[in-house]
Amino acid sequence: MLVHLSVHNYAIVEHLDLELERGMSVITGETGAGKSIMLDALSLTLGARADSGVVRPGADKADVLATFDVTDIPDARAWLAERDLETDAHCILRRVITSEGRSRAYINGTPSPLGDLKALGELLIDIHGQHEHQTLLKPDTHRRLLDEFAGASDLARQVMLAAQRWRQTRQEIHRLSSTSDEQRARHQLLSYQLEELENLALGENELQELEDAQRNLANAEGLFATSRQVVEQCSESDAGNIMDALSACLNRLTSVDNPPRALQEAANMLASAQIQVEEAVGELNRFVDNFEADPARLQLVEERLDTIYTLARKHRIQPAEVAALQQKLFDEVESLAACDESIERLEGELAAFARHYQEKAVELSALRADAAQRLAGAVEEEIHRLGMPGGRFRIELKPHDGKDLHPNGLESTELMVSANPGQPIKSLAKVASGGELSRISLAIQVITAQTSRTPTLVFDEVDVGIGGPTAEIVGQLLRRLGDRGQVLTVTHLPQVAAQGHHHLFVHKLRGSDETRTAVRSLARAERIEEVARMLGGVDLTKESIAHAKKMVVSAKG
Repeated sequence: MLVHLSVHNYAIVEHLDLELERGMSVITGETGAGKSIMLDALSLTLGARADSGVVRPGADKADVLATFDVTDIPDARAWLAERDLETDAHCILRRVITSEGRSRAYINGTPSPLGDLKALGELLIDIHGQHEHQTLLKPDTHRRLLDEFAGASDLARQVMLAAQRWRQTRQEIHRLSSTSDEQRARHQLLSYQLEELENLALGENELQELEDAQRNLANAEGLFATSRQVVEQCSESDAGNIMDALSACLNRLTSVDNPPRALQEAANMLASAQIQVEEAVGELNRFVDNFEADPARLQLVEERLDTIYTLARKHRIQPAEVAALQQKLFDEVESLAACDESIERLEGELAAFARHYQEKAVELSALRADAAQRLAGAVEEEIHRLGMPGGRFRIELKPHDGKDLHPNGLESTELMVSANPGQPIKSLAKVASGGELSRISLAIQVITAQTSRTPTLVFDEVDVGIGGPTAEIVGQLLRRLGDRGQVLTVTHLPQVAAQGHHHLFVHKLRGSDETRTAVRSLARAERIEEVARMLGGVDLTKESIAHAKKMVVSAKG
C-alpha cells in the first residue's frame, strides 16, 4: 500500500509530506484548495505525462516521491526482482520535472523509463477518476471491465496476439499471392525455355569443336587437293621438286674444300630446311591417307550448329553465352519455386494461428459468459442501493459476424440497462442520463475493485451528482472497500467523509506574496467540525455539530 507521499514545488504545493495508513482515508477541503493536486502529483510517480507547467512558480523543479509497502504484493516484488530493483519491503517511485520541461524518473533510486513506472504503478495502485463514468459509453471499456472482473486479461491479450499474428500472416500471403499470376506466367515461360536448353544438352567445349568440324568438312575437297599439290611440289614432281632442289644445293655446298664459315652456316640451314620439308610432307601424306569426305557428318554438324544459333538469336545473346543463360534461368526458376514454398509454409502457419486463436478464444468466451452473469447481478444489486430501485443491468455478449478472427475474441461486449421499471432494457449509451451513468459507474468500480489485485484504490470525486441517502450508501461502499485494503477518496459529500477511517484536510495558506496548499490529518474533534462545515456551510451551529458527530460515530459503529 501507499505509506508516504512527498511533494515539493508542484503547482501551488511548496512542501507536503503525508503519512498514509490502511483503511479508507477521505480527503476534503474547499473547492480550489487543491484536493486533486495531491492525486495529480501521485499520478506523476505512476508514469503520467507532465510538462514544465507543473513546476511551482519561482522553483527550478518539481519533485514527487511515493513510497509503497510491497510486502503483500507478490506481483510487484517479482517485477522488481526481475529487473534487479528490489531493495527491502518498500518501493520508492520518484519523478522530477524541471522548469525547462525535462523529466526524470526513478525506481528505488535507479533511473527508469516512464513505461516502467507505469507498468509497476499498475501493480501498486488503481485510480478511478471523477469523469470515469464517461468511458462507460465506449465499447472497449465494456470489454475491459468484464475481462478484468473475470480475471481473463492475460487470456484476452493472448487472443489479441493470436489474431494479430493471423492477420499479419494472411497479409503476407496476400502480398505474395497478389503477384502470383505474373509469377506463374513467368515460371511457365522460364520452365519452357529451360527445358529447351536442357534438351539441347550443350557440352562444355562442344560449340568450338562443332565450328572447327564444320569448317573442315565444308572445305574437304579443297583441302585434299591442296595437300596433294603441296606433296607433289615438295617431293614427287618429275619436273623438279623442293626436296630435289634442296639436295642439289646442299651437295654443291658440301663439296667445297675448306669452305668459309658462311658457307658452312648456309649448308646447316639447308640441311635443317630439308628435314622440315620432309616432316611437312609426312604430315600432309598422313592427312591425305586418312582423309575421307563425309557429307552426312557435315549435315549433322551444321544442323547442330543451327539449333544452337537459333536459340542464341531467340534469347538475343551470342552463341557462346548459351551455357551461362541456362544457369541463369535455372536460378530464377528456383527462386520462383521458393516463393511458392513460402506461400505454402505461411498457409500452414496461418492454420496453426487460427487453431491457437480458436482454442484461446473459446476459453475466453466461457470465462466471459460466467463473469457477465456474476458482474451484472452484483452491479444491479448495487444500483438498486444507489437510488435506482427498479433498474435492471445486463451484460450482452454478441457473436461477431464474418470469418475474420477478431482481436477481441468471438464476441463483442455491451452494457445494457433499464433505468426505470417498465422500460425495455437497452444499450447504456441510449438510455442512461448523466446522473445514472455516474451511479452505474460507481457501482461497477466498487464491484470490480473488490476483485482487484491492487491493494490501493483511489477515488477522485466519483460521487459527483449523488446526494441524500444515496450518498451515505456510497460512503458505506467505499468504507467496505477500505476494510480490505487501502482506499483514498476525494469527496465533497459529508455522508462519504463521515465514513472514513482517516480524514485528511486540504486547505490554503495565504501569505503576503503567495498562496500555498497544505494538508493535515484531522483529529476526532476537528473531523466532526469539517463534516459539520460540509453539512451546513461556514457558520457552524450546535445542530450541525451534533449531526456531524452522529454521522461519524454511526460510521464507526
